[in-house]
Amino acid sequence: MKKRVIIWTSILTSILTATATVFGYFVTNKLMYMKKKEDEFILNREITSKRLDDAWFHQVNKTEKWIESKNGYSLKAIFVEPLETNNYVIICHGVTENKINSLRFVRMFERLGFNSVVYDHRRHGDSGGKTTSFGFYEKIDLQSILEAVRERVGDEAIIGIHGESMGAATTLLYAGSIKDDADFYISDCSFSNFEEQVYNIMTQTTPLRSSLAIRFANLFLKMRDGYTLNLVSPIDVVDKIEKPVLFIHSLQDDFILPKMTEALYEKKNGPKTLKLFDIGAHAKSFNENSEEYEQVVADFLQQNNLLNK
Repeated sequence: MKKRVIIWTSILTSILTATATVFGYFVTNKLMYMKKKEDEFILNREITSKRLDDAWFHQVNKTEKWIESKNGYSLKAIFVEPLETNNYVIICHGVTENKINSLRFVRMFERLGFNSVVYDHRRHGDSGGKTTSFGFYEKIDLQSILEAVRERVGDEAIIGIHGESMGAATTLLYAGSIKDDADFYISDCSFSNFEEQVYNIMTQTTPLRSSLAIRFANLFLKMRDGYTLNLVSPIDVVDKIEKPVLFIHSLQDDFILPKMTEALYEKKNGPKTLKLFDIGAHAKSFNENSEEYEQVVADFLQQNNLLNK
């Protein structure tokens, strides 16, 4: 009898271990290798929607650059320079997108007196890097981009960073945990805590309702990519950002909930602005409210004496 119990216990343990291993690899694969949109699809979508003027883009003064990341690979960037100014905004796109998606913001910043830098996050577009880490490694890439811009334009120039979704989280993580050395930041629909975000998505899309699943995900993510979900947490560092931050979200966003941006806004010390748009799904605030969006950004810059310098 005792021998039979031992055998069945061993079998059950083996099944549970195998199941946990399969689950761990499945979840971490979904995160690390999230399926990206095709570059041609993004380009055609932006042109068709008239968010990108292809004729303008071909004639505007611009320079393509490869920038070496401290993570050990190259990042593809485009310096879009329609204006005679040393003031720049770095634009960080969301997960599954690329630098072409960031170009819709360039014309807005041009009207506000800024040149722009768009670039591909690691594992996106033309940039190197094997995995997506939702801000953990991306924040180090952003440091390399900002250093390259600062070297190009000098210490007296005004430099801002605009991020959307994962790009917004990357922006806040950079400013709060590496260096608060840009002059302003715009966070459009960032998550506040990635562990909470993954859990919310998991409960909405799978039958899993236990935090044990998150623990397995963390274990395998640590083994495979060197970090855990709780380390991708803008809410833990946003209070360390002293420069002005504009927080933007849409109330209709059901992917990253607007309460996450509200929490980030509440915790941020010093100069800050919050704008919640009534209309717009996730990462669609600008698409659905472009004129009001630009006015909100202009007012934010004006209030913090960052226009016409």
